[in-house]
Amino acid sequence: MSPSTVRRRSRMRRAGESAYGLLLLAKAGLTALLVVLLAAAGAWTSWDTAEPAMFPEDGKRGTFTVEKCGTDRCHGSFTPRGDGGRARDGVSISRTVAEGRGRTLDVALRTGSAGDGPDAEAVRTGPAGTLYAWVPLAGALLLASVVVAGGLRLRRTAWVLALLGVGVMGASALTL
Repeated sequence: MSPSTVRRRSRMRRAGESAYGLLLLAKAGLTALLVVLLAAAGAWTSWDTAEPAMFPEDGKRGTFTVEKCGTDRCHGSFTPRGDGGRARDGVSISRTVAEGRGRTLDVALRTGSAGDGPDAEAVRTGPAGTLYAWVPLAGALLLASVVVAGGLRLRRTAWVLALLGVGVMGASALTL
């Protein structure tokens, strides 16, 4: 065919191809937004527990002695480390991190959890507590990896996200 006899596609076909391209772009953008939303929700949920575990305030770091355990929480006494804190009875912690009566754990009191009252809530500190605090983010990364692999077709990125999530969960399980 000579260059002068090249036939142009019709206006309707060109509009249809442009609309299809726009739909593909919108799908990729919405999927990426969903991944970012999942990661942000996981980080937001984790930060509530991770902040006192990683950066405890003065007077809110100490040891927790398990006295009794219920179905999902263990209760005991808190002894502050250093000056500025006071000993408390009736402090609770998740049974997942405090299995066993008479066990002593390094903890920090959560801010805003009746920290000055009798029903204060403690979180575990150190590597075990920090890793356990980031488990919701790890779960969000696992879920986001499925979305990245299926929706964005970025398999290597999805594997990295999944391995990060599984790594944090596994390390948390091993250190508890």
